[in-house]
Amino acid sequence: MLFKDVYGQDAVKQLLISSVKEGRISHAQLFCGPKGTGKLALALAYAQYICCENRGENDSCGVCPSCVKYQKLIHPDLHFVFPIVKSDSKAAYCSDFMDQWRELVTESPYFDFDKWMSTFKSDKGQGMIYVTESEVIIHKLSQKAYESEYKVMIIWLPERMNEVCANKILKILEEPSGKTLFLLVTEDSEKLLSTIISRTQRVLVPRIDEESMRRAVAERFCVQEPQLSDVVRIANGDLTMAESIISSTDEDKEFFELFCMVMRAAYARKLFDIKAWAETMAKGMNRKRQVSFLAYAQRMIRENFIMNVQREDLNYMTSYENSFSVRFSPFVNEHNIWGLLSELELAERHIEQNVQAKLVFFDLALKLIMLLKK
Repeated sequence: MLFKDVYGQDAVKQLLISSVKEGRISHAQLFCGPKGTGKLALALAYAQYICCENRGENDSCGVCPSCVKYQKLIHPDLHFVFPIVKSDSKAAYCSDFMDQWRELVTESPYFDFDKWMSTFKSDKGQGMIYVTESEVIIHKLSQKAYESEYKVMIIWLPERMNEVCANKILKILEEPSGKTLFLLVTEDSEKLLSTIISRTQRVLVPRIDEESMRRAVAERFCVQEPQLSDVVRIANGDLTMAESIISSTDEDKEFFELFCMVMRAAYARKLFDIKAWAETMAKGMNRKRQVSFLAYAQRMIRENFIMNVQREDLNYMTSYENSFSVRFSPFVNEHNIWGLLSELELAERHIEQNVQAKLVFFDLALKLIMLLKK
């Protein structure tokens, strides 16, 4: 991975490059910040730059033997640890899934936990880094580097590390062998052990700037105006969110129409329309999509409240959502915002608990009648 292939993040790139030029490479660094901002891409570009045999002023050369192996993720001194799913009671290791990992990362290092989990055929268990992986890490890093000056261990999503495994890793972080580099890439640093955080140097990665997001979305997904501006605005510097928005455009439009339908019926107190809407929600969707709709409705309520308090600069809506909200937002105010969100959250919990969907949605719509009049 070359720095030039990482979208935006110029300040972070310069910070990392300067640490190499000035000989200030910390042995354990924690890349943290919002998801979809290129933390894994930056870690890969940084490791490649460190090990490049012919470094340029602002990037690795991309053609030396080290760079070629890094770009294929096959360098003998580059190691990965990431969450996996065990399909049975036998021990499983990251090395068992290295082919899938290389394929996904080389396709694009901009992906999230759910996309990685979708590569596993088993739907049993949750992805995590098991305690058995700590022994592999200790063994690999106890050996001398094969070709480069540094041995590099990239740990993706260390917050999903088994607690026993995390405690074993602590000792290596405290007393690493010579020329060992740990690059931890987290989506939620608050879930990490405080002892791990205290032993790492933080690299804060902000959201991707708007200009770089426009270029990334246009290049990666072949999106043109006016959809391009909508996607960039809603994604708010998160490239994985942009991909999700593009892939779910048709579903979001359906959710938007259902949202408009129930809000109009509730405001006008049209009980027959409300009953029909509840039946549509119950029969036309499975539970997963029902939950997704309720999450979408919560977002729309928040966006309309923001518009009502005249902070359109903080709004992240599509053009058609914005057109509806211009007229609807006055009805979402400080008197009912928490009530609306609470009822939608309650309905979401009830659906997840397998409560009868028709009753949940009909009851929700009746409560909306009262709340929209406040």
